[in-house]
Amino acid sequence: MNRLAISERLRKLLAPATRVAVLTGAGVSAESGVPTFRGTNGLWSKFRPEELANFDAFMANPRLVLEWYNYRRELMSTVRPNPGHETLARWEGYFEEFALITQNVDGLHRCAGSTKVYELHGNIQKNKCAKCHRPVEWPHKFDPENLPACECGGLLRPDVVWFGELLPERVLEEAWAKAETCELFFSLGTSAVVQPAASLPLVAKRAGAYIVEVNPEETPLSSTCNEVFRGLTGEILPRITEYFLHE
Repeated sequence: MNRLAISERLRKLLAPATRVAVLTGAGVSAESGVPTFRGTNGLWSKFRPEELANFDAFMANPRLVLEWYNYRRELMSTVRPNPGHETLARWEGYFEEFALITQNVDGLHRCAGSTKVYELHGNIQKNKCAKCHRPVEWPHKFDPENLPACECGGLLRPDVVWFGELLPERVLEEAWAKAETCELFFSLGTSAVVQPAASLPLVAKRAGAYIVEVNPEETPLSSTCNEVFRGLTGEILPRITEYFLHE
């Protein structure tokens, strides 16, 4: 395979002291075969995602919503990190300041070994109390016939951001700060339309960062980027790594 052609400017930025921020979207997870948000057959094909992934639906019929999340978690258990996830985990150990911001809830970045992860939309494998919002450890599978509850009496729910809910304030603030202070910002596998995440590369651009997009298709961000690579992150990122990481 021929070496990936990258600009001289990007080569110089890929230095050990570079402050790097990365935003990943659904495209990165899709390369691992992460199922789509909606079930494609059986009971779940009768529902739109927004009919189940919202607080009102949960309070009205918690058993139904928890059964759906049991189904989704079971599907998630069959997927593994891809070379894109694995490459980003290696980058964390190379760059002096590295931030991995993700819109994905599957937890695959952590499975790949990344530790500096800002999960904007939460993590489908984690739980919290619907009443006091405290994180609560619980077995992988919910028992819809014996609804799990927090010590405060509130029902447990997946620790993800549902339709109509705000993103976790602290996580968003920290992600924003990383975008404002980075020298190099990568937008990977994201449609660049879902707010507020879609604004992060623009924040970085205004602060003087060099913006790189990796995506098979053009996005609303493409024309703003300093450099664009058309392809899959699992193929492009390892080839970018050849320029600065030798083990």
